[in-house]
Parts: sequence; C-alpha cells; structure tokens
Amino acid sequence: MSQEETGAEDRIDEESARKALSEQQMVRREKLAKLQAEGRDPFAVVTWKQTHHSAEIKQGFEALENVDVSIAGRIMSFRDIGKAAFIDLQDRDGRVQVYLNSEGLGAEAYAHAKTWDMGDIVGVEGFVFKTRRGEISVHAKRMVLLTKALEPLPEKFHGLKDPEQRYRRRYLDLVMNPQVMETFKKRTQIIRAVREYLDERGYIEVETPVLSTIASGAAARPFVTKSNALNLQLYLRIATELYLKRCIVGGMERVYEMGKDFRNEGIDIRHNPEFTMIELYQAYADYNDMMELCENICAYAAEKVTGSTKVSYQGTEIEFKAPWRRLTMTDAVRTYGGPDFSLVKDDEEARELAKKHGLEEELKKKLKDCTKGDILNAAFEKFAEKELVQPTFIMDYPTDISPLTKQKPGDPTMTERFEAFVYGRELGNAYSELNDPIVQMDRFTQQSKERELGDDEAYMLDEDFVSSLEVGMPPTGGMGIGIDRLIMFLTDSYSIRDIILFPTMKPQN
Repeated sequence: MSQEETGAEDRIDEESARKALSEQQMVRREKLAKLQAEGRDPFAVVTWKQTHHSAEIKQGFEALENVDVSIAGRIMSFRDIGKAAFIDLQDRDGRVQVYLNSEGLGAEAYAHAKTWDMGDIVGVEGFVFKTRRGEISVHAKRMVLLTKALEPLPEKFHGLKDPEQRYRRRYLDLVMNPQVMETFKKRTQIIRAVREYLDERGYIEVETPVLSTIASGAAARPFVTKSNALNLQLYLRIATELYLKRCIVGGMERVYEMGKDFRNEGIDIRHNPEFTMIELYQAYADYNDMMELCENICAYAAEKVTGSTKVSYQGTEIEFKAPWRRLTMTDAVRTYGGPDFSLVKDDEEARELAKKHGLEEELKKKLKDCTKGDILNAAFEKFAEKELVQPTFIMDYPTDISPLTKQKPGDPTMTERFEAFVYGRELGNAYSELNDPIVQMDRFTQQSKERELGDDEAYMLDEDFVSSLEVGMPPTGGMGIGIDRLIMFLTDSYSIRDIILFPTMKPQN
C-alpha cells in the first residue's frame, strides 16, 4: 500500500471514530429522553445519602460483612452474566464491586439497571459480602441512576494518556487515571503538613491582598489589571513579603501565608503563571534559623505523606533529612569549575571574567550594566546550579541582587540570604530581613534606576513599606518556599502541570 493510500485510510479511520463517538452520544441522549418520558429523569434526583466509601468497605470487611451500606459512584465496568451482573463502582477512594440480580432488585429494576452505561453515576443500597472468588462486594438491594453520562468515557485499554488532553480535561484524567487522583490527594496532605508544622510552633496564618498598587517583594514581571471603581491600575501580587513584614512590625512575631502568587513570565515544566507559595516571617531570627526551619518543614512533610524523608524523584533518590549541605555562592561556583570570585576586585574585572567564561546568556541585562554580583549569580547558574541534586543551601548572595536583605557583618558586598536547591531547582529563598528604613529606601531607589534602564523585573518602590520600617521592625528571618515544587518532589511528578489541577493553557482552536 502506498504512503498516500495509508494516509487516506488513516483519515477514514479518524472520521469513522468521530462518527462512532457522535452515534454513542446520540444513543445516550435518546436513553435520557426515554427516562425523562417515563418519569425517571436522573437529573431530577437531588441527593443520595452515602454511609460508606469503597476503601472503608474493603478495609473494614470483617466488621461490615452482611451489614447494609449505601454507596455511590461512577460505573467503570459492567459485566452481564445473564441472570446476574457485576459493576465496578468508582468513588473518591477507588473501586468496589457491586453484584446485582433480579432476585435482589426485582425483575423490573434489574432490567432497568442493565440499560445503564459506563460512566453513569449511580447510588447503591445493599449488604457487604465476599464472592466465591474472594472479592469483597456489595449485594445490591436498591439501585438508583443519579446522573446520566452523555459522553462516553475514553476507551478502556488506551485510556486518557495525551498530556495536553489530560491537563485540559482534568475531570476525565481524575476519572480514568487513579494515580492522578492519588497525586492530588497527596498535594492536600503536603499542604496540610506544612501548615501543621508551623501552627504547632506558634505561627499565625494570615491573608494579605492579591491586588495591589505596587508589585514588589520579588524580581518578577507582574500581571496588570484595573479597578473600574477606583480608576486605578493594579497588579496581581508577585509575592506576599512586604505585607507580611508589616505584620511583624505590628507585633505578630511569627506569621505565614499560603496562597497564590502570579508572575507574567515563561511557562515550562517548572513554571506556571499562577503558583502556590508559602512565605513566613519570624521576629528575632535570622537566615540560619530559616535554614533549620526549611529543612525541617520539608523533612516533616516528606515523612508525613510518604512515610520516609527519603523519596525517589525521576529515578534519583533524594534525602530530605536534616541537616542539608551548606555552601556559599562563591564556594559553589569555584567547586563546580567556575572562577574564584573571592579574588575579583571590582565590576570591571568581573565583566572580563564574564566574557572569558561566556556568561552573557545567563545575564538578565547588558554586560556593561552588570555588577560583580550580577556576574557571580550568572556564574552560579551556569556552573553550579545543575549540580545541586541533593538538598543544598546556597548562602551569602551579593548585595546588589538582594535589595530586601541584611548585609553580612564585615562584608558589605554580601548579604545573609540563601536559596534552597533540590535536583538542580530552586525550592526556597530566605533572608535575614533588612530592617533599616534608610538603607531600604536607598536600595529601592537603586532598583528604580534599574527599571528605568529597562529591567521590568526590578523591584518597585513601596513608600508605605518603608514607612512601616520607620515604626520599627525587629531583627527578622523570612522565607518563601515553592509549594508546587515541593509537591513535585514528594509525588515524583515530572511537570508542574501534573500537580496543578487546572494549569494555565492556551485556548483550543
């Protein structure tokens, strides 16, 4: 057969598949119309009382044998053996088998149930028993069609595997792929574990504005919107930092916020325009305290959800148990084959090193505008970042790329800042927070100049935040952890889209 003939045959098969699907949808609509004409409209059913779920029945069989239960779920398979039939019923916890026959249901109800389709949602009342083959099941005494599925489920053996369709139609992904349901259950457990760890240590969870007149607290490009009522340009927040530090000024001492941030930047396997972040701040603490807190939060969540601080991520074993490795940024660059920046005297010498080592691609602005700190950071990204597989704290970032951070005593070129890295990816960022309002205003002013030079990720000036510092903020440690990335590691998920229920997608044509 020629290539042209093969292509034509494929197109005919695709057209037949579309036609078959359309015919199935039509048949289901006809069934619905018939039910409604008979006064059995499933969409008129308003409630169903569940007493048990599938997992409870299987795990508690000894106590539930011969006990009446009421369950509900979606029909995932229907095996008709003549005088009886078996259904696999799927609920939030998994599947349980339902046995039905005319003796238990009555002839009319049994005949009616045999007209139902895969994907239909039903309620079942019956008693728990074990079949001759040893499968825990529910012997139906009453069954009600609660919802008619008008679209057939994906074909059994091929399922729903195309990633694009899985993300777009997550509801089908959850129905067809049990491991996806488990991932999102774990997501909830991980978030709960992080909150639990902090709540038990006296942290107060707060909520701060999502809309603000200033987008600050991170180096990122914001989403812009407008308030019609106020005739005011607003930004979706890129971080919660500056509001949370106002809470510290107000005397809360330990605060955190778990919520969405929004950054108008690239989309890839690690980045989604909206993502979940936790930021926390502790008065009378510094970045050393934040390191200890970070490693303990992650180890606690890992053990709570997976049963161990050691997890497998994409075939690599990751050990989250404290203490994590600690390296300065300068030492990390030198350790992994880059230049020794401790010997670099000034910006001009650093620019020469950047040319020599081909760092232009990592720099976020023109080389002539770059400082030694910019270039050290670029060298870190090129030489060291990908090597940090096991959890590692990279400490002591340059002052000129850390505008909200307190300087290291005795070295004004460096700050008490760290970033946590796992599998070559940033997991968290933390500081000994700058609490000097005069220095903070100077830093913001310098960032404003960077914006004027075209850096739209530079920090915006927040005068009210500076005013809050003038009231007095105690020495404070602060940290942000990317919750989505932590969830990726603890669920062995390749892409951030695998752990966000409804990731940002382009509309389909």
